Amino acid sequence: MLTVDFDRLGVNAGTKAIDIGAGQGRHSYEMFRRGADVIAFDQSDSDMAEVSEMFDAMIAEEQVPASAKARTEVGDALHLPYADNAFDVVLMSEILEHIPSDTDAIAEMARVLAPGGHAAVTVPRYWPEKVCWAFSDQYHANEGGHVRIYKASELAAKVSAAGLEVVGTDHRHALHAPYWWIKCAVGVENNDNPLVKAYHKLLVWDMMSAPAATRLTERALNPLVGKSVVLYLRKPA
Repeated sequence: MLTVDFDRLGVNAGTKAIDIGAGQGRHSYEMFRRGADVIAFDQSDSDMAEVSEMFDAMIAEEQVPASAKARTEVGDALHLPYADNAFDVVLMSEILEHIPSDTDAIAEMARVLAPGGHAAVTVPRYWPEKVCWAFSDQYHANEGGHVRIYKASELAAKVSAAGLEVVGTDHRHALHAPYWWIKCAVGVENNDNPLVKAYHKLLVWDMMSAPAATRLTERALNPLVGKSVVLYLRKPA
């Protein structure tokens, strides 16, 4: 399940890219498939070990071009161990809402992005996220949980202050917003609830089969209830 449109970022063979806060690697894998020289970067040793294994499996199964490169790094998004202007593409997907010092993380993202390079930042959208917080403290008030809810205009102001231009916006995953509202209403850990189980089954079917009906429905609903907001950015040359 991809949140970012990599065509808009121009990711292709030879692109030097970093996925900051890569988590389980979904976006890193897509950039690797496109032939990029990609680093999956995260603070979790266990997540990066699993992503590294998947990179190896993708190579073994010939899912990537021979010229593509991928590796994992464990570290702190507030202190990236890379030179200024090191990457053509920088991605931060669904991590800024977890970081108290978000402006420092944004500054690091801008620092390592090369002039003329492109970036994408995604966070939970304001009003669907407000519903989740209203239904459940457990959803966000835990170690490593969400520390803020962004308005898109607020996030745009922060990335602009770091010297990046907002060149586009998008909303994604409308079908996932009701799933999280249900989970928050019945208990975030209550995965045996019939509604939760039924909706989860629907989402898995949709992701695996990508039927035209649900794809068109989600595309129509994304501007209204898309759970994630995406900002596409450029660093002035």
